[in-house]
Amino acid sequence: MGARKRNSAEKRKEEARAVYQAVLKNCPTSPRKMRLVTDLISGKEVNKALDILKFSSQEASRRLEKLLLSAIANWQSKNEGVRVEESNLYIKTVYVDGGRSMKRLQTAPQGRAHRIRKRSNHVTLVLDSMNNEIENTAE
Repeated sequence: MGARKRNSAEKRKEEARAVYQAVLKNCPTSPRKMRLVTDLISGKEVNKALDILKFSSQEASRRLEKLLLSAIANWQSKNEGVRVEESNLYIKTVYVDGGRSMKRLQTAPQGRAHRIRKRSNHVTLVLDSMNNEIENTAE
């Protein structure tokens, strides 16, 4: 591997260490239903987002709550000795991409068949600290 390629790879790895995220793949919920829930918590502070998800009646909120807890755990593993309450964590971005669709047939009248698409999605949740935002604007 050349020096330029190695340097760019090291730079990418360094940037990845500064990102705190969790990814949920092949979640068996349609992307549209999941986006309704992600729009509720996008940009919110972590504790407030957990409360919103806890008391939301949608089924997708349970999966998203688990994903948010996983992202917090990822943050804690990279920042040992720092308390979550003091770090002012917030949800920087949440995006939902369509996953694979299972195609099924349902019988219809007069010998016909209707296609049913059972959709799934991929959710990526990225956390950031308000303290990092303040430091970046000061520079």
